[in-house]
Amino acid sequence: MKELVAVAIVAIIFGVIYKLFDLFVRRKERMMLIEKMENLPAESLPDRLRMPTSSSAPTGGLRLGCLLLDVGLGLLAGFGIAYGTVPGYMQGGEIVWRVRDTVSVIYGASTLLGGGLGLVVSYIIEMKQQQKKS
Repeated sequence: MKELVAVAIVAIIFGVIYKLFDLFVRRKERMMLIEKMENLPAESLPDRLRMPTSSSAPTGGLRLGCLLLDVGLGLLAGFGIAYGTVPGYMQGGEIVWRVRDTVSVIYGASTLLGGGLGLVVSYIIEMKQQQKKS
């Protein structure tokens, strides 16, 4: 186990140093691009480099709302599953360790499934809105 800790520490230190160098190099590259693009008219820029319009702003709220709604529904579904399938879950007293492990897996899985479902639903809604605009 001590060998893994040493390897993990070296990997973390290397990763942090690499990301710092990467951050500074990318900053210099971005500054050079900005200086080159200052003289270009806005019409000649590709669509991905233009400033976002106000029509793209509501998608973030939609995405967050769908995510939080479905995470909550996932937690509620996890409680229902745990209550219905795990014996001794709602009884008073000490909860057995195995029951606690089972319930934590049920809650985690249902929450992640609900969050993923929320993001998929928001993606579908966004695609339909984009098709209506086109």
